[in-house]
Amino acid sequence: MISRLSVRAPRLCCFFGAVLLLLTVPAYAQDAPDLGRIAELIRWGGVFASIPVLIGALFLIRLIENIGGRLGSQFSNRRPTIQKVQTTARFFIYIATLIVTLGLSVRLDSTALTVIGGALAFSIGFALRDVVASFIAGITIMFDRPFQVGDRVSYGGEYGDIIKIGLRSVRMNTLDHNIITIPNNNVFTGVTSSGNYGELEMQVPMDFYIGVDQDPKLAAEIIREACLTSPYIFLDEPVPILIKQEILQNYVAINLKARPYVFDCKYEKPFETDVHFRVLEAFRERGIGSPAVLHRSIDPAANPENR
Repeated sequence: MISRLSVRAPRLCCFFGAVLLLLTVPAYAQDAPDLGRIAELIRWGGVFASIPVLIGALFLIRLIENIGGRLGSQFSNRRPTIQKVQTTARFFIYIATLIVTLGLSVRLDSTALTVIGGALAFSIGFALRDVVASFIAGITIMFDRPFQVGDRVSYGGEYGDIIKIGLRSVRMNTLDHNIITIPNNNVFTGVTSSGNYGELEMQVPMDFYIGVDQDPKLAAEIIREACLTSPYIFLDEPVPILIKQEILQNYVAINLKARPYVFDCKYEKPFETDVHFRVLEAFRERGIGSPAVLHRSIDPAANPENR
């Protein structure tokens, strides 16, 4: 324990020195720094007296972490609450340590208060610039409406439902039930794709592949019938089947892309699974095979060298 405290103490001293430097620089940024006036604000005896305070704060934080870890392992059902208490306690220890060390190390006269007030105003404005940008972006989202609450959206490699649009951030619930928080000012820097845009129904593209020696018309009818007989289909929209030939992992294949609509976007994956089950079973019953390597025989009479 003592070795860890001795390792962290110099780091906190450096951190404290950096804080003092940040507090004094903004007020004198326009003029040449007066090192004499800065030195007058610092109580050097208080700086050395702050070292035991920092060590005590480190010891207290370590103690809280150990107690929280033990309580979390014993009462696993209360672990989130224990972790919240730990975080809150650490935050207040940091604030209290900063106030005490500043009180010991800085002469709080009118000049010091002016310097500290200017530094705090500068620091708070610098720290809140992203919050202000997110706030303005949130208002823009409300009017521009690139998506709405309930939309199924793809953004930044994530895919899920928008559950909240706030003034600071947007929250998405992915299909794996992970809550993703997106700052509002980041929404306009990326491409957002909305599948339903305020509607319940949504198009669900599905790809099927068969061999080039199979019957594509029969396969298309099977896929269309599987879509239309699914309980998740939205019948007010057509079910187009697009066909093209392509090379799939060194196999020449026929790609059949179905574009049916599901009646509610939250049933996208059950709809896709149900249609694939129906299509695979019908393909097996009708003898429609998947892509395969085909060996073509060459007619000797068609070879010009044999003529």
